[in-house]
Amino acid sequence: MPRSPERRVTLRMWRLIAMVLFVLGLVAPATPCFAQAAGHVRVKIVKAGLLVGGGAGSGTLTYRGKTYPFTISGLSFGITAGATIGRFDGWASGIGEVRDFAGTYSSVGGGFALVGGVNGVHLRNEKGVTIVLQGPKAGLELAANISAITIALR
Repeated sequence: MPRSPERRVTLRMWRLIAMVLFVLGLVAPATPCFAQAAGHVRVKIVKAGLLVGGGAGSGTLTYRGKTYPFTISGLSFGITAGATIGRFDGWASGIGEVRDFAGTYSSVGGGFALVGGVNGVHLRNEKGVTIVLQGPKAGLELAANISAITIALR
């Protein structure tokens, strides 16, 4: 028995819909939103200095369901006096691949802590990754400086 014209149109429509959905499924992972997903960052750092400061610590990047440990070290130049310990949480954005997270970040900022305080920092590296962190710190510090921070994945 031959197919009716309405049934042929319906089959063609369903094939077209299936093809469009298939093509969208291929294109969606390549969009910038997916390619540069944000990652959660957690850092512990110890800083000390007098005029020139230094700091070191470690942390983790949680990105697309996996956790990547890293080390952090850095120098600051400007007005720096004191020593602090801080724990920071935040987000890294602009990550195309995990290796983009590693690199040298720069920051201009300042802060003050007397026994305890809250600090925030906004960092950006040469690959376009931006990290925004905030959290408590303890110690005594007065700072107004330019910082260069290096992150290395372990």
